[in-house]
Amino acid sequence: MFRISFLTNFKTLFTALFLSSVLAGCATAPPHPVTQKIEETMVHVEGGEYLMGSDSPYAKKAEKPAHLVSVDDFYISKFEVTQSLFESVMGSSLSYFQSPDIPVNNLSWQQANYFIEKLNELTGETYRLPTEAEWEYAARGGKLSQNYTYSGSNNIDDVAWFADNANNQAHAVGMKQPNELGLYDMTGNVGEFVSDAYDDTFYRFSPTDNPNNARDEASGLAHKSVRGSSFSYKANESENYRRDFASQSIIMADMGLRLVRDAK
Repeated sequence: MFRISFLTNFKTLFTALFLSSVLAGCATAPPHPVTQKIEETMVHVEGGEYLMGSDSPYAKKAEKPAHLVSVDDFYISKFEVTQSLFESVMGSSLSYFQSPDIPVNNLSWQQANYFIEKLNELTGETYRLPTEAEWEYAARGGKLSQNYTYSGSNNIDDVAWFADNANNQAHAVGMKQPNELGLYDMTGNVGEFVSDAYDDTFYRFSPTDNPNNARDEASGLAHKSVRGSSFSYKANESENYRRDFASQSIIMADMGLRLVRDAK
């Protein structure tokens, strides 16, 4: 009886240990270190409606008319992608202004997307560029918006490295004041690529719900939208509604990117 009882208890213990080991092996693996680093700086943006663009007499044709759009919830990084983050994925960068904490610069829209492709392969995540509508909503402060001219202030010097204070160069991220959502450098420093193709008439027929003018063009001359101005832009070229563009393949020293992902 003692032997039978001992064997029964031993089998029960062995089975419990085996199952525990199997379950531990099946447990979700911890996030990749790069993912952990990115997620520490991600800000949840609650979706909503806002007036995109401007009817100001100073607005360009491509920035008119002001039109009501809505966006869903999403996450956006507090900071532009730094050289440190970029090089942890790509190994190196061709940044003209070099320092680990300075935004990666001197890259094209195609290279920005290639970086995101490699980042997602490495981490198993689904990071992407923001749409123009998401970008402008976040720059304006989302549901916390105070209707500032620039992203976080009516005084551009508070929040941006721009033509009058940047000495014609990019600076480390997070040195100026953030906007209402806690996002830094949405105005100035480096321009930020978005997913949309540039169309100067798009606002006239833009969808209301999550507008997105993304296109996959084979031509290297296809123009992509760039938002946020940069260190080389003047104050009257840097308001939240301002739009610019660049060929998808051209490399520019004042262009960078910021990461977004869908709300899970």
